[in-house]
Amino acid sequence: MESITLSIDGKTITCSAGTSLLNAAQELGIKIPKLCHHPDLKPFGACRLCLVEDEETSRIMAACVTPVARKMSILTDTPRIKTNRRNIIRLMIAEHPESCIVCSKGNRCQLRQLAAQLGIGETNLYPMPNYKTLEQANPFIIRDLSKCVLCGKCIRADHELVVVGAIDYNLRGFKSRPTTVHDRGLEQSNCTFCGTCLSMCPTGALSQNSKSYLATPEFEALSICGFCGVGCNLAMGYTANRIVEVNPSKRQDTVNGATLCVRGHFAHDFLNSADRLSQPLIRQDTADAENTMVPASWDEAIAVVAGRLQEIKNQNGPQSVAFLGSSKCTNEENYLFQKIARVLFNTNNVDNGGYLSGRPVMNLLDKRTGGLWRSSPLAWLEKAEAVFVLGADPGHSTPVVSYYLKRACKKGIPLVVADSRRTDLTNFSSVGLDLSTGTGLEPNYVALINGLAALLYEKKGHDDAYIKQFTEGFEQYSSGLASLKLQQVSRVTGIDAGDLNAAAELLHGKKIAFVIGSGILLQSCGMQAMEAVINLALMTGSFGLEGAGIHVLAKESNQTGAQDMGAVPDALPGRQLLNNDSNRKRWEQLWQTEISPESGLNMIGMIEAAEKGNLKGLYIMGENPLCSLPQPDRVKKALQKLDFIVVQDILNTATVQIADVVLPGAAFAEKGGSFTNMEGRIQSFGPVVTPPGDARPDWEILGLLASKLGDEKHYVSLGYVKDEIRRLVPMYENLDRHTRTAWITVDGRGEGDQAAKTKTVISFSPVVSCADELSDQDYPFTAILGCVRYHFGSGARTGASNRILKLDLTGEIELSPQDGQKLKINDQDTVKVSSRHGEIKRQIRLNHCLGPGQIFIPLAFNGNDAMNLIAMTPLGMPDSPGWKTCGVKVEKIEHQDT
Repeated sequence: MESITLSIDGKTITCSAGTSLLNAAQELGIKIPKLCHHPDLKPFGACRLCLVEDEETSRIMAACVTPVARKMSILTDTPRIKTNRRNIIRLMIAEHPESCIVCSKGNRCQLRQLAAQLGIGETNLYPMPNYKTLEQANPFIIRDLSKCVLCGKCIRADHELVVVGAIDYNLRGFKSRPTTVHDRGLEQSNCTFCGTCLSMCPTGALSQNSKSYLATPEFEALSICGFCGVGCNLAMGYTANRIVEVNPSKRQDTVNGATLCVRGHFAHDFLNSADRLSQPLIRQDTADAENTMVPASWDEAIAVVAGRLQEIKNQNGPQSVAFLGSSKCTNEENYLFQKIARVLFNTNNVDNGGYLSGRPVMNLLDKRTGGLWRSSPLAWLEKAEAVFVLGADPGHSTPVVSYYLKRACKKGIPLVVADSRRTDLTNFSSVGLDLSTGTGLEPNYVALINGLAALLYEKKGHDDAYIKQFTEGFEQYSSGLASLKLQQVSRVTGIDAGDLNAAAELLHGKKIAFVIGSGILLQSCGMQAMEAVINLALMTGSFGLEGAGIHVLAKESNQTGAQDMGAVPDALPGRQLLNNDSNRKRWEQLWQTEISPESGLNMIGMIEAAEKGNLKGLYIMGENPLCSLPQPDRVKKALQKLDFIVVQDILNTATVQIADVVLPGAAFAEKGGSFTNMEGRIQSFGPVVTPPGDARPDWEILGLLASKLGDEKHYVSLGYVKDEIRRLVPMYENLDRHTRTAWITVDGRGEGDQAAKTKTVISFSPVVSCADELSDQDYPFTAILGCVRYHFGSGARTGASNRILKLDLTGEIELSPQDGQKLKINDQDTVKVSSRHGEIKRQIRLNHCLGPGQIFIPLAFNGNDAMNLIAMTPLGMPDSPGWKTCGVKVEKIEHQDT
């Protein structure tokens, strides 16, 4: 690119053509005032405060929108420039209400800061009050547009970063304002309440809706979001040891940049919930009541846990105890947790909540690719040649991923979306493949992917050079593709042949970035669908290249890291399989213990073993299986058969209420550690506040237990645990090495090491079909279970958020208008939905996004009662019906007058 040399305030700089004067000045360390500029937004030139002067021509120009030119001599602080800036600020303040003392923006108001820098106290202008109605009907954002300076940051963030289009300019001149369509409240628009506009706003025009704290936080610290697997970087404001405000951090090169979602921005008030656990509890008989929970000291609680678990192990053997770790706890905590299980209790009965997100399918992807898919930055989605989204609704599950995808579409990158119902991405797609009218109960992704591969092969859309160099088994695979008939694929999937051809044309000759969601991970044919995805990726040369590959949406904050740390029944830290003798012997030598080569119990296996009486003791850390697993009544009965349950958690969940010992842990913002996000990015963080009451960080609790059980390591510091992980787990050799952020390494290959990634030869698997599960006449509707953006997981944390609760969401079941008319069901009617495994009762909302015969049931409402409808069968097994869809019947409940 052409280089240009110029002078700014007497300093010479050489920069590339197209660089703005503002950025050039910043490179020289020269500060230029600005209100409308943000590094993540396109230059706009609205505020005109960044005016600079060309010494040669005396021309005044806005530095943010003026590119550098040869031999420019720019001055940034001349008397003429100062006068212009002062007049701009004076005019803004003349229109601004005099409410600085009570404004929640306080000293963070950029208008106030600039006024102080320019020495402006009184404007000496007539006031120009511009009264606007205060809008505070929603529980998240207050809009006081009398303080708006029309910088346009909120609008541009909405359009450019989150790509929703909820707000835009309305009216002109003095009456101009950012508003929604028809000037309605945000809660009546398509606003997702991500809060990006709030974080961008330079004044108090936008502020968080909080009744508990109205001022500027006294302190601020950085952390990593504890909700989904994106791993957003946060700046958490706190006062008096309470988190009172959350914003995106201003760190560079973060996964989320200047954006968050509604959960990350506003739902962290669960940290201050009255349901937080604050002291150890032991179940015992008292003078007042039998079988009740009583407070205890840490010494007492740890002694009971260590004593009872050891007693059970000694009497019944190592396989009688199990350890359920957490996809929400840190890498360090999951490492310690599984080590305690394997070294001190000699059991591989270890698992974590990542199983709930479809781990068997991800294990298949690991096995087939050697783990090469696991280090893939989300930023690559905006560099892709084409994107193929399969069974994913990131707008609700992982919203920041949806921002990447929508920005990619705006750049002209083709997007193919395949799903059984319309999602937020459908309107952005180049081709939408609707799988709702196929021949089976659930969408046939296997037939769809194989059908597209057959079309690409027929059109010579495969990458011969890549296939010859990096794959094997293509001849057998291609012969299987040749036997597929387009009309048969169209019939089975319910997708018009023209749409299939259109999708194939879009993908033809392109390296594809695949985005995989729960629609594949949790369905009955998820394993076969993933095999088909891998084949299509290999066929198109879409592995190991920037802008291509497979992105699997991770549901929980440390779902990836928990598995990396060995908190699974079939692998040791570093994802080294137990049945590999060399792997196992290495860890036996490192830990000075014997490790069984047999896989332990997964989450489902633990419940089944408890039902049979084979499992006697269970240690649960940071999971709530009574609400997260299918058939919760069955789960509860199984757990109540156990001799001893210890639950370590932060909230008083349903599982906590049946525990024999409760250990109060710390939330992510109250401890240090690291999370590994879905990209393979390892992010370390420290505590922002201290845990409530006598609660302690989970790693510290585990250290106390290990010490009580006689472990000589004495894990008294987090640094000790990190050091052990760095030394023993090569994948994490860069953990906290130089910066707070590192990337996992797979066989010595790190993020961005594309040449190394393509050295592995990967085999094609044969083309297989997936038998359709036919509809049951007694249960003729297909229920699709999924999340909504306001709630998360089983709803334990978001259900403890006052802001989320104020939305008064009821988790309405969605039904197509055609079926509503047929069943004589209207909006807000109450229905009973029944499957062969259970039933739920909720209100109905008619939704045009659903096809006939479908209903959508949001998860995380009413104690996550939707899981009553699903059979508790192991995921990834040939006879498993999956956890994403099931056959149901819908009956209207007639309200009788009393």
